[in-house]
Amino acid sequence: MIAFLIGYTAAFCTTVALAPQVYRAWTTRSTTDVSLGWISLLALGTLLWFIHGLMVADGPLIAANGLTCALACAILAMKLRFG
Repeated sequence: MIAFLIGYTAAFCTTVALAPQVYRAWTTRSTTDVSLGWISLLALGTLLWFIHGLMVADGPLIAANGLTCALACAILAMKLRFG
């Protein structure tokens, strides 16, 4: 039970950590301070962790990395669009 709670708490923290960046990029239409390499690797890494979570049926991995990948992809898309 403790491992389950730790996993979901970690999932919550890592996912919510990107939300302010998504909000700022969307409202300012500026991503000049976001590294293209960083956000690309983060999106790819979380996508791979999401796939791994599906393969091993690990709820916290699926939840955290599915949502984090979506947020990272949103930032990546804005980086490519807004520069």
